[in-house]
Amino acid sequence: MDKDNANPTILNITELPTRQRKKGRRVQKTAESKINGFMRKPQYLSDPFYDISWSDDTESDDEFTAEPIDEQEVYDLISPISDPEHPLSLGQLAVVNLPDIHITPSPSVSTDPNTLTRVLVEITPTITHCSLATVIGLGVRVRLEQALPPNYRVDVTIKKGTHSQDDQVNKQLADKERVAAALENDTLKGVLDNMLKTCV
Repeated sequence: MDKDNANPTILNITELPTRQRKKGRRVQKTAESKINGFMRKPQYLSDPFYDISWSDDTESDDEFTAEPIDEQEVYDLISPISDPEHPLSLGQLAVVNLPDIHITPSPSVSTDPNTLTRVLVEITPTITHCSLATVIGLGVRVRLEQALPPNYRVDVTIKKGTHSQDDQVNKQLADKERVAAALENDTLKGVLDNMLKTCV
């Protein structure tokens, strides 16, 4: 099979925007700091002449604070999807870009968790006549529908002016019956499963 774009522009993976922790760069806590983190100061040490610095229980632990899903988190979910034509991710090929992800209403901590939220992802094919644009859009849709809570509605479109048939591709991606039928096709399902293998 010939590739539509045999020589795409490739972004360095270290330059992609992410909030995910890099492997191997985790700061190791000392044994003392681990113990101080979950042990409280005993009553008998409340003597004013006994001076030891203890960790403050008022420190906030951001690791367990509920945060709303934002554009960066959506990008982190879809950027590692593998391109069906190249052994590269959609983030590396700049098919998905952080500025092209829109969430409405805008994420905030005070938002009711049952509020319907719309996620719009505009994808940018590597070339204007990409024959796999619909498959890529379908892969993005499947990934987000699997990963996001049920109150999120996902729309995937081709960015205006980046594909010669963007109107037709957008109609296909917006047609729920077509999407459902495509997901029942074993060959297409195999392609999508392959694309999503790289997602954690």
